[in-house]
Order: sequence, then C-alpha cells, then structure tokens
Amino acid sequence: MPGLLLETLRGHNGAIKPVWLMRQAGRYLPEYRALRAEKGGFLELVNDSEAAAEVTIQPIRRFGMDGAILFSDILVIPHALGQKLEFLAGEGPRLSPPLIDSALEALTAVPERLEPIYRTVSLVRGLLGPETTLLGFAGSPWTVATYMIAGEGSRDHHASRALAYRDPAAVQAIIDAIVDSTVIYLSGQIRAGAEAVQLFDSWSGSLAPHEFERWVIAPTLRIVEAVRALHPDTPIIGFPKGAGEKLPAYARETTVDAIGVDETIDPVWAHRNLPADLPVQGNLDPLQLLAGGPGLETHARDVLAAFEGRPHVFNLGHGIDKETPIPHVERLLEIVRQGG
Repeated sequence: MPGLLLETLRGHNGAIKPVWLMRQAGRYLPEYRALRAEKGGFLELVNDSEAAAEVTIQPIRRFGMDGAILFSDILVIPHALGQKLEFLAGEGPRLSPPLIDSALEALTAVPERLEPIYRTVSLVRGLLGPETTLLGFAGSPWTVATYMIAGEGSRDHHASRALAYRDPAAVQAIIDAIVDSTVIYLSGQIRAGAEAVQLFDSWSGSLAPHEFERWVIAPTLRIVEAVRALHPDTPIIGFPKGAGEKLPAYARETTVDAIGVDETIDPVWAHRNLPADLPVQGNLDPLQLLAGGPGLETHARDVLAAFEGRPHVFNLGHGIDKETPIPHVERLLEIVRQGG
C-alpha cells in the first residue's frame, strides 16, 4: 500500500494532506548538528552513505513526515562530470575549473562519484516503513549550469546569462551534458529505492521569457520524458523557483506529474491558473515558519484552503531556515494533520 504522499503525487485528493519540508534534514535539528560536527565537512557527510542515510531519517524519526528526501546536494552532477567540488566554510560551494574560463571538453567524467548516493538511497529505503515515501532529487539543468559556468553561486547569474546570449552553443553543450547525466542519476536513485523524484530549478527566475523556454522548459521536458520512459510509475515533481507567471507554461510544457510552488506565488492564483487536477506542492513562506505565532496558523490554513480542490502536498515555498524553532515545525504539522 503506497503512502499518502505517493498517492497524492499520483492524483489522490484526500481531506488530510501529506506534508514534508524542503531541507527538513538540516541545521535546525540538534541531531543533525551533532552528526555534522562528528563527520566534518558537508561533502564528506554526503559521501558517507551510512551518515547520509541517518540524516535523511532524522526528521522522519522526530516528526513522522510523509516524505523522506535524500540528503545530498545538487552539485554532485558537476562533480560527476569532472569538476572539482569544495564547500568552503562561510563561502559556499566552489567548482573548478569554472566553465566561463574552461571548455566542457577539458573535463573528465567520474560517474563513480555518484555511487555513494545510490547506496544512501538503498539504505534509507530499508529503514523506512511503507507509509513514508522516499524522494530522490537532482538540480535542474539551468540551475546546475549557473554553478558550473561561474564556479560558484551568484545573485543574478550574470556570467551564465551573458554567456547564454553571447555563445548559446557553449551553454547548450553544458546543458546537454547535465541532462544526460541527470537522467542516469535519477534512474539510479529510482532503481535504488526512490519512489518519486524532484527537480530543483532554484534559479529559473533569473531568465527572460524566451530564455526560460530554452534553458528551463526544454531541458526539463527532456529529462521528464527520458526518466518516464525508464520508470513510468515514478512521479516527477518540478520546482521552478521564481518562475512567477511562467509557472502554468512550465507545468503544461514540461509535463511534470506535480509542481512545486514557491512562497512568492499567490496560492489562489496558482490553483486558478495551473492545469486542473495537477498535484501541487507548497507553498508556506519559510520565514513565516521561522516567525511562528498566529501568522503561522493563518497562512498555513490559507494555503490548505487555496489548494483544497486539487491534490496537494503541503510544503514550504523553499528550504526551511536553519534558525527555525522545532516547536514551530511541530505546530505546523498539527495544523496540516488536522486538515486546517
């Protein structure tokens, strides 16, 4: 019997909505901080399958979430494509050589770098009961490409956007490599036990409409079609953060099985404009969860009411803030599980 989350992603619309939270395994949990201190750096933790499985399970053990999302990072794909990946304290991820200065062809792929992640998925599946859906994930091509090109994160993705205008063939080659690797990666997660997968396009909102069609919608459709051909029963969630009014086009044209909605979108507008009966995931503001109080209860109920007429997975509009008090999470779960 599939869990409530998996049933909802397949189109079931019940009175009680399943819930999980992006970044639910992370720094707001004392058990995570203790394990991170013991294991050292972030990438070391990701590549330690037993430790990564434990991190994935921690919020399930504490809160009983309906979904467990793999503990990993979107930049494992550039690492597997041959870039050096480091996480520098206080500075974030670094990829070298950055492809703004170096050719994609100069990289030597190291696909075995993904093997520890498949093992993590397998370990987690063995620890979960059937009521908890195991979610795999990958970064979407545009978001991953921005890191590969600049070698680091940026506010407006100037280097990547400029290169896409100046030399679209070079960016297309990078996107193509990411698409191919992502299909293999997601398929490997599904074979290891993932029951649904999510594509995170955290920086899709930085693109102009025509560029959004080329660098977000088109490559996402390729991934969806390829993964669906291999695993037709595995739901695929698309999450194009910042897509704004382009969200309905993304939902229609990528053919994802469910769509994540960020906190900047009015949920009433989203329900009205998205394809009928398409499962939706979202979209409480993470900072509202951080703040707590009466506003948390009001806004959580508003989200539930807005999506009452369609399959809905309750979630945040982005990742949970590291300073979020645990009692706020507990109160949110009470509201959702009571049906509002």
